[in-house]
Amino acid sequence: MSRTLPLPKRASQRLPLPLPPDVKLMNTLAAVLGGVFAVMVLALAVAWLMRQSLFSLNAIHVQGDLTHNNAVTLRANVAPKLAGNFLTVDLESARAAFETVPWVRRAVVQREFPNRLKVVLQEHQAIAYWGPEGDARLVNSFGEVFEANQGDVESEDLPLLNGPTGKAPLVLQAYQRLSPMFEKIDAVLEQLHMSSQGSWRAKLDSGAVIELGHGSLDELQARARRFIATLTQVASRYGRGLESADLRYGNGYAIKLSGVTTGSVGDQDRKTKR
Repeated sequence: MSRTLPLPKRASQRLPLPLPPDVKLMNTLAAVLGGVFAVMVLALAVAWLMRQSLFSLNAIHVQGDLTHNNAVTLRANVAPKLAGNFLTVDLESARAAFETVPWVRRAVVQREFPNRLKVVLQEHQAIAYWGPEGDARLVNSFGEVFEANQGDVESEDLPLLNGPTGKAPLVLQAYQRLSPMFEKIDAVLEQLHMSSQGSWRAKLDSGAVIELGHGSLDELQARARRFIATLTQVASRYGRGLESADLRYGNGYAIKLSGVTTGSVGDQDRKTKR
């Protein structure tokens, strides 16, 4: 009687034995530590590279409006406020540093590889003074109030505007709408003031003061238009210059000429007082 005995499997055909839990933990810990070490080495390499003189800021290339600033003033005002090199300098802080320079309204700062900054400046365009006489600041074309050396202002005949805090854009807009109207009677609007209660007063180059009263800009224009349309006729009748005018009437105005006071309640109904 014969029997067939199974042969033992070869070692290469046997299933691998599972690793003990402590060996798995050690392998995982070794992989994590290896990763941390690699990151640390990379960070140290980057830090070393960033400290190399290759990336030191060697120049700042400035473009844009440079009417009131030059390399000397920019270097004196900005350089002490810049920290770091080409890679580490904070562009937002650099922008803020440039915008503290007198006459600079906006600055755009960019990196230019490998070791310099590119800056594009926009300067204020002064079109009026702002504030009380003798202590005025400047207003730019956007209605923004700024401080700068008034001796650097190109024009010597800027108007003087004044009003409550935050109202500079509105006062500038009112001036831009009223000024061309007074040019029709060969007068220059030199000053425009808005009180804290919202009342408007204008002053011409002749020294004449005009009370415009309260209201919207359209209402101010309507009063000024009515006044200007008849002023020449009234003033020429007496041959005197205008000293003051009050436009705060519903359908007319009152004026004071040199030596003559004329009150008007309508375009056709006038009273004269000597």
